[in-house]
Amino acid sequence: DRAVRDALRWDDREAAHLGSNVTSYLLAPASALGFTALAALHDGRKDALAGDALIVLEATILAVDLNQLVKFVVGRQRPLVRAGVDYPADDANLSFYSGHTTLAFVLATSSATVASMRGYRWAPWIWGTGLTVAAASGYLRLAADRHYLSDVVVGAVIGSAVGIAVPYFFHRKGDDRLPAPQLTSGGLALGWSG
Repeated sequence: DRAVRDALRWDDREAAHLGSNVTSYLLAPASALGFTALAALHDGRKDALAGDALIVLEATILAVDLNQLVKFVVGRQRPLVRAGVDYPADDANLSFYSGHTTLAFVLATSSATVASMRGYRWAPWIWGTGLTVAAASGYLRLAADRHYLSDVVVGAVIGSAVGIAVPYFFHRKGDDRLPAPQLTSGGLALGWSG
């Protein structure tokens, strides 16, 4: 962890931090949801748009909640804090494991898994784009000196595992469609069928 930290840390930590915020909170969700929607429309599957987004959202919420639970239980000191950099106390011991990386990887893998399971022709592009953005996010967390390599690797593994598992859990074996949300009569409640 220390050798990688020394090799990848940028002098301008804040620029790397800003870059990781942009990749994780803007590019990752936009590419995951946007490209999956475009792939569905391209293949004439307008009916799948809401279901695709709902499954990606569910995987994302699960992965992010798990990440926050582990962060507060483990309480690992961030590398820049260990190096003596002044940092807010309420966030100083939340290094393990990287939330930005978890978020980016769960978005990438859940949207790409949904696209693959639906048979969208653009699924390979969704995999490639999503994983590239997610890897950039993880790298920028290292460059920002907010995480160690092990924090980023665990975030990538757990984000990917949840991102792949949740769509498969909701995919009914023998059915070529993933479940889709359905509005009940009157449009007041949201139900799940499939």
